[in-house]
Parts: sequence; structure tokens; C-alpha cells
Amino acid sequence: MSYQIYSDATADACPSMLEGLPAAEIIPMEVMVGDRSYTYGPGGDLTVEQFYAEQRAGKFATTSQINPLVYRKAFEKALKNGQDVLYLCFSSGLSGTIERARLCMRELAEEYPERKLVCVDSLCASVGEGFLLCEALKKQAEGMGFEEMVAWLEESRLHVCHWFTVDTFDHLRHGGRVSGAVAMLGTALQIKPLLHVDETGHLQVMGKPRGRRKAIETQLSLMRQGWTPERGKLVAVGHGDCPADAELLKETILQNYPDADVHVAPIGPIIGAHTGPDMLAVIYWGDNR
Repeated sequence: MSYQIYSDATADACPSMLEGLPAAEIIPMEVMVGDRSYTYGPGGDLTVEQFYAEQRAGKFATTSQINPLVYRKAFEKALKNGQDVLYLCFSSGLSGTIERARLCMRELAEEYPERKLVCVDSLCASVGEGFLLCEALKKQAEGMGFEEMVAWLEESRLHVCHWFTVDTFDHLRHGGRVSGAVAMLGTALQIKPLLHVDETGHLQVMGKPRGRRKAIETQLSLMRQGWTPERGKLVAVGHGDCPADAELLKETILQNYPDADVHVAPIGPIIGAHTGPDMLAVIYWGDNR
């Protein structure tokens, strides 16, 4: 029996990562930029380029949880086609939208008792969520069944290592991730915060290297310490509207790990709202989550 994999617009990937794989259904999300509301994702009215242009112009952004009616419309598409539904959701450590998804699934399970509906908490975000989605689609293409897929995702998700460096404290401060005093001091000292998605799926400030170069060196050092290519050689480099820096980081990774399968993906508005432009991320299979 076939099943459809869903994810949400937080899952940042690029066409080269998904090429040749089964199609995932991506659920759009709402973003407020300045005083205007947008939809990001399939059928939406906000592009990554437009979003960062707005941020660079001085506008801050906020995000909101997915409406249960949006979930219902998306999931019923597969259910009416006789497919089971597996939803790989944005980390519960960063959003409560997973509870809305599970509520919707409970209601739909009563209406479609012959179908399976499972929501898996990715405990990942942005390019990390896109990374895990991509690897799941590979397993699906290889013939992995529904229950086995759920078990694989739950076992594998904490081996997806996320290391982000942020160019400015402004958006972290606006979102309440750091205090105004910390942001002011960090800006004065040219600190580039090093962020990490921990085992509970929360975004944590893990280090405060001084300068962009030092921040990137720290990311590479962490990958060197933890990368486990036996799990998979996919490596994702994410960027917040700084493609040249991302390509340079990609080339540096390949110089150190020629066998790595490195892809560059934009960081979309859902996480970008909290981190701002010029963010760089390195995502890999590892044991230093």
C-alpha cells in the first residue's frame, strides 16, 4: 500500500538534493514581514529573494503556526487517493504547530479508519529538516514501507547535526532569543553567534566566535569531530542570501572530504525570520548532535 510523505515550508532543500526522488507534499506557512502577511511555500506569494530584500531594508519578520484546516486540505488529498499519510513536521522545540497537525490527524483517522496517519517530530529545522526529508525520500524510493519509515525517522533524526553561524544579533534579539544587552555587546565585539539545534529540537546559542572567518572555522571543526559518513555522505550547506559564502564553504568541505555529496540550499523565511540575512549552516550525519 502506498503512502505520501508530507513536510512543511520550514524544510529547506534545493532541487539538486531532491532530483530523481519521489515528490513530497510541502504544506505552506504564513510569514509576517513588517506589517504585511505572506504565504511561503507552494502557491505562496513570498520568494526567498523578496524576503531577504525586505529584511535588508530593515523589516523584521514573524511566523505563525499552520491552520488545522490547511492540514486537513493537504492530508485529505492523499487519503482520498487511497494513500496513507506520513508527516515529517517542523521541530516541536521551535513551534507548537505539531499539536495542530496531530489534532487534525486524530479527526481524519475517525473519518478514514482504513488509512494510517502518523506525524513524526523531525526535531530539525530549515536545511536540517530538508536534509532529513531528502534522506527519507531516498529510503521510500528504495522501497521502505510505512512502519519501517516511521521507525527509521525516529531513530535517525538525532543524528542530523545542525551548526549555524549568524552574522548579526538583531533578529535573535527581536525574536527574544538573546537579550538587548547581549546583542549590543556582541555587535560591538564583532561576535558571530554559533547556533545549534539540540536533542530536544530547540535552537541554542552554543558559541560566540569573533569574526566570520572564525565562525566558519568552528563549523568545519565541529563537522570534523562528528561526521559519520557511514550513515550517509550527504552534506547540506544552507545560506541566508549569501550564495557566494555558501559556495566557498562548499568548496572548503570538498577539499577536506572529497567523497562528501555537498549541496547548497537557501534558508527560507520560516527560520530566516529569526536569524536574518547572511546566515550559514552546515548539516551532516553525525554523532555530535
